[in-house]
Amino acid sequence: MEEGRPSRTAWRVAMRRAAHQIFDIPPVFADPLALQIVEGQTPANDSPSLRAFMAVRSRYSDDQLAAAVERGVVQCVVLGAGLDTFAYRNPYAGLRVFEVDHPATQAWKRQLLEHTGIAIPDSLTFVPVDFETQTLRDGLERGGFRFDRLTFFSWLGVVPYLTGEAFESTLRLIASMPEGSAVVFDYGATRDSLGPREQEARDALSARVAAAGEPFKLFLDPGALAACLQSIGFTAQEDLNATGLNARYFQDRADGLRLMGTGGHVLSAQVGGIT
Repeated sequence: MEEGRPSRTAWRVAMRRAAHQIFDIPPVFADPLALQIVEGQTPANDSPSLRAFMAVRSRYSDDQLAAAVERGVVQCVVLGAGLDTFAYRNPYAGLRVFEVDHPATQAWKRQLLEHTGIAIPDSLTFVPVDFETQTLRDGLERGGFRFDRLTFFSWLGVVPYLTGEAFESTLRLIASMPEGSAVVFDYGATRDSLGPREQEARDALSARVAAAGEPFKLFLDPGALAACLQSIGFTAQEDLNATGLNARYFQDRADGLRLMGTGGHVLSAQVGGIT
């Protein structure tokens, strides 16, 4: 992201979530605010598979949050929130939501919310964090976040843009939360784990985001990632690639919508095991 400017990829992701509401019936991820926040704009040339991935990672996060709320989670942190709409359609009484993002992107989002008439609920706290000069912990503390309460972290569309150090430091912060807290994030598997067609699709996507000024930086080996998570305190994990996500969310669709392999994974991990 260019200094002082909102994220371009956040807008493109939001448009694809909006397009999913129109073109994919029934939607895997139903979001009544998706079209409103982008004022009805959708991509002119869109990949159904990429659109499906952006929709399904949000659906998976929502599903995991529902299970976390049943366990007693009372806080939800949306890391790199972009134009995510969960906070404005939050169905859980008593669930406090914290949206963390770069100050420029957050200011842009608040202007869009006002312009499109989407109300900011009392249950939401905006947490602007410039990671060049601030830490996530400091930002959350300033926002009134409680580190002693069960929390769910939704971390979508962010990990590929991080350094390895930033990724691991965020995981360690989440792992320090009370047992039963959890995180969902998506990531791209290392290129050498992909087949030729997957590599070609990945390369094309990488070129597009680089041209937008927000290049991918981090790809992860699934086995090494599982070991890393376990070593820092996550003992319950689920890692779904395209095959797993298709089996769970895209079976028996009349429109044939499904994920094509580009190495994308969606992972959930719980602090301290199952409670």
